[in-house]
This record gives sequence, C-alpha cells and structure tokens, in this order.
Amino acid sequence: MSADDLQLIGIAWRLDRLRWVPTEVLTDVVTSEGVCMWPPPDDGPPDASCDGELAERLCGGCPVRDECLELELRTAGADTVGVWGGTTDDDRRALHPVWLRRGERTDRGAR
Repeated sequence: MSADDLQLIGIAWRLDRLRWVPTEVLTDVVTSEGVCMWPPPDDGPPDASCDGELAERLCGGCPVRDECLELELRTAGADTVGVWGGTTDDDRRALHPVWLRRGERTDRGAR
C-alpha cells in the first residue's frame, strides 16, 4: 500500500464522524461558516501556481473543511469539480472510492 493510499484512507476515516449528519445540516454549516462562501475583499481568487496551492489558499483556516469535503463527496461524488474542503477535484476523485468503502452515510447523494 502506498503513502498516497494511506493518506486517502486517513481522510476517509476522519470524515466518518460526519457520516450520520444530514446533508441539509452540512449544507447549512458550510454555507454559513465556510470562509469561501463570502467574497474575497478584492473579488478575485488568490494567486496560485497550481490547483493544490489554490485549494490551500482558499480553504486555509476554514473551520468547516471536513464538512465541506463530506458534502461534496455526497452530492457530486466522482463528478466533482473545483475546490472543496481544501482539496482539488483530482484529489476528491481519488478519495471518492475509498470514502465509499467506509460504509453507509445518511441520505448520501451521488454514488
């Protein structure tokens, strides 16, 4: 098992604490407390040389990163795009099958 595989498993395990939180609650939390939900002062995204750096700059210090990531995995699944939960879309596509194997979740969206 590679270090990347172990990292994905660790993220999926961390999200297990949110498995029974209803999607509507996650949506409310992310939209009300997520730092990216408010427009930046200069009305533009931060400068970044790659998607991973952009994800870290957009989501760094956000108190609801895990909730955001869980919500995106539930609702978009493998069709995810953009930056959610401090991760890139490629990161979430790699995480999605690992996350699915962690078991049932309340009212899970796309699979």
